[in-house]
Amino acid sequence: MATIDDVARLAGVSTATVSRALRGLREVSGPTRTRVLEAAARLGYVASPSASRLAGGKTRSIAVVVPRITRWFFATAVEAVERTLHEAGYDLLLYNLGGREGARRRLVHQAASLHKRVDAMMLMATPLQPEDIDVVAGLPLPGITVSSGTPVTGWPSVRIDDVAAAATATRHLLALGHRRIAHISGDPTDELPFTTHLDRRAGYELALREAGLEPDPARYAEAPFTIAGGSHATTELLGRGMPPTAIFAACDEMAMGAMAVLRQTGLRVPEDVSVVGIDDHDAAAAVGLTTVAQPAAEQGRLAARTLLEPLCLGTELVPTTTVLPTMLVIRQSTSVPRAREGER
Repeated sequence: MATIDDVARLAGVSTATVSRALRGLREVSGPTRTRVLEAAARLGYVASPSASRLAGGKTRSIAVVVPRITRWFFATAVEAVERTLHEAGYDLLLYNLGGREGARRRLVHQAASLHKRVDAMMLMATPLQPEDIDVVAGLPLPGITVSSGTPVTGWPSVRIDDVAAAATATRHLLALGHRRIAHISGDPTDELPFTTHLDRRAGYELALREAGLEPDPARYAEAPFTIAGGSHATTELLGRGMPPTAIFAACDEMAMGAMAVLRQTGLRVPEDVSVVGIDDHDAAAAVGLTTVAQPAAEQGRLAARTLLEPLCLGTELVPTTTVLPTMLVIRQSTSVPRAREGER
């Protein structure tokens, strides 16, 4: 198989000139370009796309870092990013941390060499330690953060207001007449120091205090943002005695786990316990879950477009913050509270 060195020798030019000629750059004269093209055709040489991109100083790839690709939000947002990049002729290089602090540290440690592999970087709800922020901000790459996570100086961000979304969910339950509202949220033992669950808990407490209610620690239960986590947290709540009349779950998957446990224990949803989540997961409508919908795919699309514009136009990346709206979607999992035996 012919190499670029073979073409250079046959055409009597340098390999750099071969690269420029095959990419059609203007600094190569017409006769020289013709000689290079004839040599390449004679040898059957075809330049690899990756080599051509690197020779041009662009990889046409963007690194996307996610804590856990198996979670609904990340899978949905990453798919939208990939589709947007593909349409622009860019590739996606995925870094899945898998929830491991060691993987996060290794990524930051190797960050200085990322510019050799990608043209830009996207951190999706990725928490950073204080000492890592300057390292990431100092990379010779444009970057953007998506969803909650650690802000990076000089980078734009695309997200929702998690505090406001949680307050909306809790206010819906309060408006129905619920006062014993439990909250199931994130796992404090997680290796990565996430902040989403803290923001959503803050929104829950804000709405309660607006209604003149003081948050009760006995109505909190923490577990991972999964169906199994929601099941575990709800089982813990029910084991404490008097069940709540409503549960606000920090994400839809936790809400689905809560609904399953409630029904398994003989409690009806929503007649005995109302349940509301955040996300508008693909399965939310199928299970009749009331939720605060967040535009996961749109966050991915907008973040990708924000990076692509300066890359394609050669302009500076402006560090703007875009907060996308959320919306309450009422389905069958919430209703006014019913009085139970012993509560009348």
